[in-house]
Amino acid sequence: MPAEKRYNSVLFGGLIGSVFSVLQFLSAPLSGAVSDCLGRRPVMLLSLVWVPTGLATSYAVWAASKSFAAFLASRVIGGISKGNVSLSTAIVADLGSPAARSRGMAVIGVAFSLGFTLGPMLGASLPLESAPWLALLFAISDLLFIFCFLPETLPLEKRAPSVTLGFRAAADLLSPLALLRFSAVAHGADPPTGVRLGSLRRLGLVYFLYLFLFSGLEYTLSFLVHQRFQFSSLQQGKMFFFIGLTMATIQSTYARRISPGREVAAVKRAILLLLPAFLLIGWGHTLPVLGLGLLLYSFAAAVVVPCLSSVVAGYGSPRQKGTVMGTLRSLGALARALGPMVAASVYWLAGARVCFTVCAGLFLLPFFLLRDPRPPAQTHKAE
Repeated sequence: MPAEKRYNSVLFGGLIGSVFSVLQFLSAPLSGAVSDCLGRRPVMLLSLVWVPTGLATSYAVWAASKSFAAFLASRVIGGISKGNVSLSTAIVADLGSPAARSRGMAVIGVAFSLGFTLGPMLGASLPLESAPWLALLFAISDLLFIFCFLPETLPLEKRAPSVTLGFRAAADLLSPLALLRFSAVAHGADPPTGVRLGSLRRLGLVYFLYLFLFSGLEYTLSFLVHQRFQFSSLQQGKMFFFIGLTMATIQSTYARRISPGREVAAVKRAILLLLPAFLLIGWGHTLPVLGLGLLLYSFAAAVVVPCLSSVVAGYGSPRQKGTVMGTLRSLGALARALGPMVAASVYWLAGARVCFTVCAGLFLLPFFLLRDPRPPAQTHKAE
């Protein structure tokens, strides 16, 4: 038994937290491949409203739920519908210039940070029964905004010739090994050269390892501050508000100004910051130490994913952007599905210090794997 109290809720919470990402892992590459053929706009709209798997539908089920089983059902529906996240990155990947793609990925990062900032605060301050109705209102507003203002970013001449190619590649899109090898891209009608594909696979592995470690520690953070500092739900909301505000500030002032071609160096610096960040969080017993760790944590979180997404967005032909970004998002979803389960298990068995220390050291793996890929423009003339 660890010195700290053993919480069954940590392990159970880790399992529940993984359900959403498991289903997103299944849906993200498929929606990306379909959008390569049918266009981004129609698939985005379908992901929001298609009954019984629309995102708005999931919030409606949550709002009407009277049991824990119904709540879990809403998470299942929502996870299946979350392919729209990969579609958002595919839309940005459709942009012509590397600089525009870098700025676009940074803006997506800012949007996530703002949601990460406001969401926990709203959830903690509202009555429990009001939260799902607010989420449903946001989903409907999102649907109306997309319907009225989102243009189609993938012209007909750049689309994949047949949607059946995407479904034939189902094994490539759903197998973890095939995802790490970007097999759906390699088997496409216009595969990248060997050098480019090797770089893409390395970036995908770095992305997976980073999110596997990061999401596990991110998920157990709530349990740690509740156990060690007796944080209430509202105090945790304030903590995530601080994290999200810091991330949004970094992304709007620093990350979006990183020059094309310098993203990898920025990612390596950010990953190195995570080692002291998680050691401070895992071992700190005072609020100032916790705050310093969260500050470093927030800086790294603001940089890594947008920069890696921007680099990966430069790979593949225009008709493959959805498949490339959908595969990347699916790798992230797989990492987020496995990370909370593994980290929660280690936390449950050995305590917070061991969990955060071991995972902090493992961040050296993506750091040493990461190296500057060959610039896409030098290996793919069509770009």
